[in-house]
Amino acid sequence: MQDEIRSLFSEVGEVVDVFLPSDRETGRPRGFAFVEFSDEASARAAIQRFDGYELGGRNLRVNAAEAQRPRPQGNRSFGGGGGGEPPPMPFAFAPSGKSKGSRRNLRARKRSLG
Repeated sequence: MQDEIRSLFSEVGEVVDVFLPSDRETGRPRGFAFVEFSDEASARAAIQRFDGYELGGRNLRVNAAEAQRPRPQGNRSFGGGGGGEPPPMPFAFAPSGKSKGSRRNLRARKRSLG
């Protein structure tokens, strides 16, 4: 897919880099890409030409990347104490690993053995 994107976008200018972020847990593509051009005019041309373009059965939404919002500094714990608000997250947060139910069942089994 990366080569296909590079080939398509090189029609409007010199592509410096193509980055397809992947999900940390599954390793699968997250469904978007960053294409870096050698000059701003090529980037504007890509937005005009390819916004709404169909690639691989999907309509592309092409726009300029926005700068990432800075994360708050300081204590980042989500538990009690520590003050401060948790950092804003644009997605639902779910801890990885075992569900709470399995931890509770494990604790109950330990109590019954003791």
